[in-house]
Amino acid sequence: MSGPINYVSCAVLWLGLAVKAPDLARHWRDPYLRAICAVLALAGLCFLLGAPPTVGAVNRLSGIPNLAAPLTYASITAYSAASQLLVVYWRGGPQVHRTACRWIAAYTGVLLGVAVMFALGDAPVERRTDLDTYYATTPFLAEMIVLYLAGHLAAAGVTAVSSLRWARQVDGRLRVGLTMLGTGALCSAGYSVSKLTAVTARWCGADWSRLGTTVSPVAAGLGALLTVTGILIPLAWPRVTEWRRSRRTYARLSPLERELDELLTRRSLRLPRPRWATPATRLVWLRTSIHNALGHLDAYFDRDLYEQVRESALRETDDAGRAESVAWAAVVAAAVEAERRRERPLEPLEPCDEIDLLSVRALGPATLVDIADALATSALVASARVRGRTTHTGTA
Repeated sequence: MSGPINYVSCAVLWLGLAVKAPDLARHWRDPYLRAICAVLALAGLCFLLGAPPTVGAVNRLSGIPNLAAPLTYASITAYSAASQLLVVYWRGGPQVHRTACRWIAAYTGVLLGVAVMFALGDAPVERRTDLDTYYATTPFLAEMIVLYLAGHLAAAGVTAVSSLRWARQVDGRLRVGLTMLGTGALCSAGYSVSKLTAVTARWCGADWSRLGTTVSPVAAGLGALLTVTGILIPLAWPRVTEWRRSRRTYARLSPLERELDELLTRRSLRLPRPRWATPATRLVWLRTSIHNALGHLDAYFDRDLYEQVRESALRETDDAGRAESVAWAAVVAAAVEAERRRERPLEPLEPCDEIDLLSVRALGPATLVDIADALATSALVASARVRGRTTHTGTA
């Protein structure tokens, strides 16, 4: 895999880590969250250390030929352990901490073995992309290579089996995430299998080094992408669902905002529009602006009109909820026209502690959406708007 691809992959993974970092800072005691961040951090580190330019820089700065190799192998081993710990904490259970400690102990041994074998071995010739096959027959280095590949293959295999088996027992976003995680683990296993195949071929006198330099990097990159996607889907799904719901609600409120737009502008009732805000934040801004306008119109609401339109809509639809929304929409449309033609209401309302049926305090988020729908579709609302234009036109 080329250097630019490695660096882009690393940047994407660490971007995901940056998104989760605030949660980790707030809940750093959560082992599940720590495992997620560890997987993201170590997956990015694997790509960073495995890039040929980084390999050359590490070897040159350290003065030790091929020092980048054990560092890369150590990061791959740690990533394998973190992936397995994530599945353990994700699934939970009464023995979760004991199982996690066993995996940590096992892969700590692998890390120590990689370090010891590299120290005992002799690798004087720098190899940036094919060290595995080049030193496959060198004492101690061969054992180091097999040790880290076996550890990675074991973790990938266990993760794949556990995730795909568990995915059949659940549904929804968790099933999607587990399926992606298991598929990613299978692809990651392809990295180890291709490397081990090339090493075995080297033992047998054949040269299959292209498996280690072409197939394994692709398998590793695809596996990391699918694994991280599988991790993030269950976490991001609720937020994405909320964003989609907020966008739909925002769009459905547009007719009500257009009805109140002139009033909001003329009376300076609209709050400053938020920039670079989430859909949920923009929806809050829109609802606040609408409530400001309706609060200004509260004294102009015509209770007689409300009852008339409600009764007419009830006869047409036989739906009490729909009839109330149509009546509210008619009252709002008429009030907008009435307010535009007079500076103050004819009869200001007296303060009231109880929630009046025809009061802005009685309007919830769902009711606002229904009113907006009625504004866009009901003929009774259009008639009320005309009535607002013609009633009391001579009153100041």
